[in-house]
Order: sequence, then C-alpha cells, then structure tokens
Amino acid sequence: MKKRYRNSNIIRQYGIAVFVLITIAMLASCEKEVHVNLSSGPPSVVIQGAIESDLPPYVVLTRSVGYLSKIDLSTLENTFVHGAKVKVSDGSQEITLREYSIDTGTSGNKFSFYSIDTADQASFYFRGKTDHYYTLKVEVDGKNYTSVTKVPNVEPLDNIWVDTVTAPPDKIPGARLLYFKYTDPDTPGNCVRYFTRRNSEPFYPGIGSVYNDEIVNGSSISTNFLAGYDRSREPNRDSLGFFYLGDTVTIKWCAIDKGVYNFWNTFEFATGTVGNPFASPINVQTNIKGGALGIWAGYGAVQRSIIVSK
Repeated sequence: MKKRYRNSNIIRQYGIAVFVLITIAMLASCEKEVHVNLSSGPPSVVIQGAIESDLPPYVVLTRSVGYLSKIDLSTLENTFVHGAKVKVSDGSQEITLREYSIDTGTSGNKFSFYSIDTADQASFYFRGKTDHYYTLKVEVDGKNYTSVTKVPNVEPLDNIWVDTVTAPPDKIPGARLLYFKYTDPDTPGNCVRYFTRRNSEPFYPGIGSVYNDEIVNGSSISTNFLAGYDRSREPNRDSLGFFYLGDTVTIKWCAIDKGVYNFWNTFEFATGTVGNPFASPINVQTNIKGGALGIWAGYGAVQRSIIVSK
C-alpha cells in the first residue's frame, strides 16, 4: 500500500508539471501583438511668466508637445505662440506686452517671448515693486487665461560662506560647498526660491530650489546651497551641485507667494521622479486660471556674491 501511494504521488506531480507545460504552450500559441494607441489630446497653452522687483515682466507662451512626439529644435520653435494679447496690471496701471523674437544662432531657430514695449514710455518704466500684486491676462485663439501673483518683501540672508567637501566627491580637486545662514521672519507662510550664477553664466535655479517656513518659522537656520544648473543639458552627476576654487558665485534669494511655491515644489518633485516606477504620481499645481498650464510668478529678489577662494 505504501509503495502504491508513493507511486500515485509521483504520477500526480508529473501530471501537474505536464499540465503547467501544456498551459504555457497554449498561452504562447495564443500570444498576439497588441498595439496601444497613445494618441495625444489637443495641445494646451503653456504660460511661463515672471515679474521681479525692479525688473520688467516677461511671458513665454508655448503649446504642449505630445509625450511621444519627436523633439528637435524645429519642434521647439514651432511650439511658440505668436500674436497673443498679453497684459499685465498692478491695479493702477495696465500695460500691453510686445512680442519679441531672438535668433538663437542655431540653424536659424528663434526664441520668442513677450515683454514691455520699449517704444512706449509708460510701458518702458513698468517695473516690479515689492509688496504689490500683479495680474496677468492672456488671450489666445479667443480663449482667456488669468493669474495673480505677489512680489513679496524679501528678508536677506544673514551670511554666506564657503567650506570644503567632507563627503564624496571630496576627491574632486577644488570642489567646495556654499553655506548660508538665514533668519526667517516671525510670521507664518513665508516661501523662498533661490538661483545661483557662476562667473558670467546666467542664473540657474538650485537643486530643490524652493523652501517654506512650516518647520522653521521665526527661527534661524544654517545649511548649504547646491549650485544651479542648466536643465536643458545633461549634467555631470559627479560634480553636480558644487562650486570650485576661483568661481565668483552670485546668489539670488527670492521671496515668493504660496501659489508660486506650490508650482515649483510640485514641478521639481515631478521632474525628479521621471523614470522611477515606484514614485508616487503628482499633479503640478498651476496658478493659471482658464485651462492653461504653467506659472505666473512674482519674485522679491536680493543678490549677494562671494569668491570661492579657500
């Protein structure tokens, strides 16, 4: 009886194995190529505009590009929106922005944007002022988009200094970190964004460029800046975030309102998780009304420079 029982177990195990193999073969024979139609919806208007203390407003208007679209310089140039009506108001004066196109020097491609009309005297002297609200109105293809932002008063940095790198990549010759001390005003809801400029380069936003005072309200903090970089180019990961001996570094420290903070905070999180299948999905929070994407941002800005000399 025991031998017969053992034989029946063996036969059962072989039967299961044969069944699995047959099932796999049947599934393989039934396999068919599936084509998923990932067609994009109609393109959305994308608004990227800003007004900074003591500087004129500017607005860049483009249309969104499909996720699977071929991207080249010609495609990017064709995304610019031309002939829009763009107005900015501070509550007492409203100006109409003029469209400009600048030759990028690359195969005749041009960069288009809207800013003050230099031929109009009233528009020419329109500049951002701290503690003022600014309304943006954009009309494109019969549709209207609006947004309101504030240029907040900015609390300057207490101090900035340079120190050596004590963790990898500490073996990179001349690599340095830039530190700062900042005392947050004793009022809740303060938000900031910072940019860095190395020598004669443009200002670039830092890595994780926005902060709020939910935890540090009314207190002093000391931490480091990470060097900003050009997001349109693939960075050198080994040297990302560091400055080097001989660099003249300028920090632009900007007070921003909650809407601007929410946009850049969600935008940086979303772009930082591209390609990560385990990241939580997030919607970028625009402050544009009417169905457009993007941001209309006010910046109360101060600058401070230092030479990396030790």
